[in-house]
Amino acid sequence: MKKIFTTLTILLISAKVFSQGCVAIRSTGGVCSMTEHPDSSLTSDGGSWVFNANTRYFKSNKHFKGDVYQKERIELGTEVINHQFATDLSLIRIFNSRWSMMVDVPIISNARSSLYEHGRKERHSMHSFGLGDIRVAAYRWLFNPATSPKANVQVGLGIKFATGDYDYKDYWQNVGPGGGPELRTVDQSIQLGDGGTGLTLELNSFVNIKNNLGLYANAFYLSNPRQNNGVRTYRELVSPSLANEAISSVPDQFMARVGANYAVDKLVISAGGRIEGIPIHDVIGGSGDFRRPGYVISVEPSLTYQLSKINIYASVPAAIYRKRTQSVTDRARSTNTTFVNGDAAFADYSINLGISFRL
Repeated sequence: MKKIFTTLTILLISAKVFSQGCVAIRSTGGVCSMTEHPDSSLTSDGGSWVFNANTRYFKSNKHFKGDVYQKERIELGTEVINHQFATDLSLIRIFNSRWSMMVDVPIISNARSSLYEHGRKERHSMHSFGLGDIRVAAYRWLFNPATSPKANVQVGLGIKFATGDYDYKDYWQNVGPGGGPELRTVDQSIQLGDGGTGLTLELNSFVNIKNNLGLYANAFYLSNPRQNNGVRTYRELVSPSLANEAISSVPDQFMARVGANYAVDKLVISAGGRIEGIPIHDVIGGSGDFRRPGYVISVEPSLTYQLSKINIYASVPAAIYRKRTQSVTDRARSTNTTFVNGDAAFADYSINLGISFRL
């Protein structure tokens, strides 16, 4: 049972680390604050601190319109390639067996290579690096862990602050006066933040079937009431038909996961599935301007190795279904005879490595 609690927590800590290429599902951190079974060395009834560091890498270059893979983009060399390294540093304060609080600070490094943003003449890269959007959240287990050790549900409420630069600039080549470079805002997918103050809702749950076998389920939703952040995209210069996408939207995002854990001595093996994405319409506020809505469904194997007060984990979510859905502006541009659906590049997989320990 102890191993199941441990792995559940480690998976939840890394659960809400988002990224899928041009669909700008940003890192927002995430934590389930019950660190282990109450009789373990990593928790106490109160006063505990837990630190978690999670590093993620992915490369996205597979373009989809709807759920149709545009393999010709790679064959012709016109694909957009995004690379991202992101580290989420989370500090959790456990007040007692039911209440806790988390602060998550993401540090992000992005690179984006394309043709179309550089006059369609040569492939060039743009970069961004810095602090992402910080999130603070409070958590509570709905049932007393002492009387409900085999199953429980945790609710989390949080605030996501607009601390990440959402107007990061780099040089676009072959577009300035005389065909030279010009300093412009980088693409939405490699901005460090979205420019909105958001509200987060989380549900984390588990069921222990046997001492070494358990199930988990998580759900996360970020609501961004702000419609747009006022940042110019320059898409109207790429094509006049994109005039209604001249300003960046501030979209909501979502994630859900289910899976199972199996413990073998100090090693815990986990397998599950996840869906994550950006919706077409926000729950609160407008949904117009430029966004790339879409979602990806992945299988998610992971391993956790437990030491005394330290847990080391790795997971590799691998995409099995990707879809770039129509945006509000896509629908506005569509007619009875013309169906408009923008494209987006997705990653085949991401690599997540992390460590969690009690301070």
